This record gives sequence, structure tokens and C-alpha cells, in this order.
Amino acid sequence: MVKDTGVSIKGESLKDKHILFAITGGIAATESIKVSRELRRYGAKLTILMSKEAEKIITPLAISWASNSEVNSSWNYEMSQLEDFDLVLVAPATRNTISKHVYGILDSPIMMALSAARSKSTPTLFIPSMHLDLFDDPVTTELIEKLNYENCFVLTDSVKEGKIKQLNPVDIVARASNIINSSLPNRKKIAITLGANRAPIDSVRAIQNASSGKTGWIISEYLYRNGHDVICIVGKTSERPNFNLPDIRLAGSPQEMLHQSINLASEEIKPDAWIHAAAVLDYFTEPEKGKRASEQGDWEITLTQGPKHIAELMPLVGNCTRIGFKLESNVKEDFLIEKSINQISRYNLDAVIGNIKEQINDSNYPRARIIDKDGSVKNLKDYKELCEAIESVILSS
Repeated sequence: MVKDTGVSIKGESLKDKHILFAITGGIAATESIKVSRELRRYGAKLTILMSKEAEKIITPLAISWASNSEVNSSWNYEMSQLEDFDLVLVAPATRNTISKHVYGILDSPIMMALSAARSKSTPTLFIPSMHLDLFDDPVTTELIEKLNYENCFVLTDSVKEGKIKQLNPVDIVARASNIINSSLPNRKKIAITLGANRAPIDSVRAIQNASSGKTGWIISEYLYRNGHDVICIVGKTSERPNFNLPDIRLAGSPQEMLHQSINLASEEIKPDAWIHAAAVLDYFTEPEKGKRASEQGDWEITLTQGPKHIAELMPLVGNCTRIGFKLESNVKEDFLIEKSINQISRYNLDAVIGNIKEQINDSNYPRARIIDKDGSVKNLKDYKELCEAIESVILSS
């Protein structure tokens, strides 16, 4: 049971990480309760600083409840703002706060904390929030451009209702997690294909295979939060990611997905790992021109087998880590494992995630199985174990 000040833990990407959360005097300070609790859902330990202007918008009592920690707004002998932190988060970051920081004004504990963080190269994340008229002022542009020193990051949302509003807490915390964990050893550039493919049969009709994209999004989000550089090549999906992943390349048809994959594999800095989670449409046809008229009787369509993406990429990806997915329906586990081992051998994969369609949403069976090069099989009971297993293969290869 979660106590009144408690939160439900969603992940461990900020476990044992100490974050200084600085809340300044924008109206978006009202969102600080949600940001505090979202940080705690991923294990963060918080030190809170509020400006006097922020206290006029939301009370320290409310922030203390949300953060499960004391709130500091005045000078005191402990000088907690000078401690070592894994990240300093400024949300909202008013133009006044940004300008003071750029020009070294130390008139509050927050400004001292920011100066100390810059001195120590502590990662610092600013979340600007202001009216568009202020944001479009060339002076604001110049100030934000000066936040380009080492380990300083700025995250903004698109224009809404004539304002640059603060991003939602999930996006903020995901970015904070990525920044902190990107300094961990052995971080990778990881490509993941996900979702289904759709191919037209005339100008208005199409065939499509079944895949919501949910598993691919969950894997992508987990790896991004853990500090990896994630590139998503995305087909048709009914699910959406929980936050804005930074590099999404849309590829609805099988031809588009293969084209995007080849382009990525041909870049100068190649991915260190590929996760082939997409349900590629293996069979399709040349579409008829225009719209086939209704009430014309049966419509016989001959489907042609398309290229196997995982095979097409083999000569391009080098010695990177590669993880495939294998889905079978109405088969025994032994058959699935045999097919997975064959896939590993045929396409030189490091591992395969095996699924039996009828078992995916049945709690009596594992969520998936991971089959390694040596033929060993491990049951994965949930998405957490699935993500951990995939990252383990990538980091150990």
C-alpha cells in the first residue's frame, strides 16, 4: 500500500541519484508537484530550492509533500545548494533566472547552486517557460544560446496558446534520466525497428500485419532512460510512446522501413546494436492504379515475398550486436526455440526474443523467452525482465 506521501515505483533509472530541483517564479511552478513525484517514481533523491517568487505561486508545504523532503528558499548555514549532485533541474526556468545565471549574479541560493554546478560541470537541465513574446525576444535567444557550456542542456516544448509552456513531467524526467545515465560506461548507439507495415493494394485499400508497437516503444524508452542513444525506425503503430523520443524515423511500408534501415546502417557512425522488433510485412503486391470499383465480385490477389530486412542489413551493419524477434502461433515451445536458434544461425544474431502469440497476454506463461547464441533459453516474466535481458546482451557483446 502506498502511503500518503509515497509514490508507485515505475523504474530504477534514477535510483540513488541525487537531484537538486530548483523551482523559480513562473506560473509553471504549479507543475512542480507532478515533476517531484515523477522524479521519485524512478528512485531519485531530491533536494528542493524555491525562489521567493515561486512561493507566491505554490506553497513550500505542497512541494515538501510531493518531494518528501524539506524545501529551502533562504540562505542558511548548511549551504545544501553546494553539495554534489548528479543533476540540477531548473523547472520552470524563467528568463530572469537564465539571465542572472549567464551573467553570474548570485543573489539567492538557487543562483549560487547554478554557479557551483557550472564550476563542477554538474549536468544542468533548464526547462524554459514564458510567453511567446518574451521567448521570441532576440535577447532571450542570445541568453539561451549562452547556455551552451559543458553539461548544460535546454529542453523546450512547442508553442501552445501563445506560450512556451513547460514540458510534461514524463518528458522532463525521461530527459533527466538520459542525461545522468549517459555518463555511465559502455553506453551505446542503438537502432530499433518497431510496429507493423502497411502496403496498398489500390489507391484506397491496403493490407497490414498485426503489431501495436507497444513492445518496441517500451524497449526504446527503457534504453533511452538508461542513457543510450536510441534511434527508432517506426512503422504503423496503434500505441504511442510515453514521452518524446529524440530520433524517430517513420517508415510505414516495408519498402520504407528497409530504406530507412539501410540509410541508418550506411551512416558514418553506425549503430552499435540493432533490435529488430518490427513486424515486417513479408508479403505484398503491386497496387492497382486508382480505386477498384465495388461490387465486382471476388478479387484475387497474388502476394509476392519481399526481401528479408534482417538479411539485407547483414553486409552493412558490421560486427554490431543484433537481436531478432520471432513470433509463432499455435506451436509448442520446442518448435519456437528451434526456429529461434535457426534464425540466430542464419542471420548471425546474438540473441532472439521468442513469443507464442496466444501466450503473450496470458499470465500463466512467460511474457517472452530470450534464446542466446549457445542455445540457452531464459523465460522473461514481464516487460522489465525483457528490457533488462536485451540491455544485458548489448552491454556484454
